[in-house]
Parts: sequence; structure tokens; C-alpha cells
Amino acid sequence: MSKLEGVTIAVTGPRKADEISRMIEKFGGRAVIRPTQGTVFLDDTRLEGQLERLIDQPPDWIILTTGVGTEALLQAAESLGKREAFVGMLGRTRIAARGYKTVNALRKLGLAPLVKDNDGTTAGLLREMEAHDLAGASVALQLYGDPAPKIIDRLIERGAACEEILPYRHIPPEGDGVDAFIEEIIAGAVDAVAATSTPQVRYLMQKADELGRLAALKAAFEGRVLAVAVGKVTAESFAEEGISRVLYPEEERMGSMVVAMSKYFDRQAFEESAD
Repeated sequence: MSKLEGVTIAVTGPRKADEISRMIEKFGGRAVIRPTQGTVFLDDTRLEGQLERLIDQPPDWIILTTGVGTEALLQAAESLGKREAFVGMLGRTRIAARGYKTVNALRKLGLAPLVKDNDGTTAGLLREMEAHDLAGASVALQLYGDPAPKIIDRLIERGAACEEILPYRHIPPEGDGVDAFIEEIIAGAVDAVAATSTPQVRYLMQKADELGRLAALKAAFEGRVLAVAVGKVTAESFAEEGISRVLYPEEERMGSMVVAMSKYFDRQAFEESAD
């Protein structure tokens, strides 16, 4: 079995951080929890109004990008006593879905998307939607706590009128822990940074920019420190921030991410011993 002996990995996601840490330690590595994403909370007031509008005036398209976000919309509709009306709206609307978790959430409702990605990414989903005319179409775009201006711009360029729906909001972690973590990365105190969502990546890079340490942070990622993502979408966010070397598994699973890191560092150790 590949090992992570002597490897220190920073886990940036607060959700299931302990679970990921145990996986890393099973492979002989050392995990340090360094949250770069704060509390996630439901923005009930705005979301309720958006759900009411979606039910009363169904959009031409609804784009669902996460399974957990889709389920959050269902839960919010249920709290309003309008779950059945919301599901009925979905059944009458063209649905585009990204990721297997989103498709599975729809399948439980007896629904199937008209369009779905073929590579697990939002970019892949937008490519698949190119076969459909969006000129003059109304589009509701479900996101998970992280605005996506580039996606909105792409849809607007095609003539669509878009509304973002964020059932959850991410806020920065409290205190100055991220500042210290950035210095750890730059100093090479960790061998890898493992991210499980795009907000974790974006806030880390944003904070480094505010501190005037962005160039040094990017240099660390291009040098000694490995950027690791749980899947293609999070990997995309690293790439969008200018990090070219990103490790991620084909299967978007935390366990698969740890195995991928284990194989990478095991191979690296072998190559170094052979020199």
C-alpha cells in the first residue's frame, strides 16, 4: 500500500475535517486542520422569496450545480409548505445538472435532467448546453455559497437572463488563523494543501492578495507545496487562481483524494531515492 509517511497535509475544509484527517493518518501521514472556509448558513429570507417566484413564474431553465444545494432547495420549499409545488415546477422546467450527486438527488424525485455534464465540471455542463438556444431564456442558477460571475457572464453572452440562487452562504473563518496558515505554506511547513470546495481555495488566495503575499503563495504551490482538490470543480478553482499544478482524483470522493495523495508522494519518494 502507498504511504504518506513523513508527509504533512493541511486540510482546509471544516466539514468532515476529522474524517479526512483519520484517512490521512491511516496512510501514515500527518494531518493539520487549517480551515479557510467559515460557517455555512442558510439565508432563509432571500431564499424564500426566490422559491416563491420560481414556483409562481417558472424559469425556462434551472441549472443545478450541487446535490446538497438541490436538497437544500427542497428542504426550504418544504418549510414553506410548498415542496410539492416546487417539485412540480422542476418537472415542467428544463433542467441542467452538474455532477452525479445532483443527478441522484433528481432521480429520487423521479426527475432526469435534460442536460448534464460529461466530466463533472460546470464548464463541461455549459459546453453541453451549447446545443440549446438560450436567447431570451430565463435561467435560475443554483450555486452553493460561492458566486460565479464567469458562469453568469457566459449565460448572458448567449442571451439569457440569469438569477443566482445560493441556498447556503460561506463566510470567512474568524480570527487570523488564515494569515498564519499562508505563512506556513510559503515557509514549506506543509507538503500539501487539500481543499474540498471552491470557497476554501478562493478565500485563501483572496486573503493572500490582501496581505501582499499572493506571489509568494503561488510560488510555494508551484514549488514544494502540492495543491490538492477533492474533484474537478475544486481543481478548476485552483487553476482559475493561477495554480497550474493541482492533484485531484477522477472520482470525487475524500477517500479517493487521500489515495491519490498517497500514490503521488509514494512515487515522489521512490524517484528521489533513485536519484
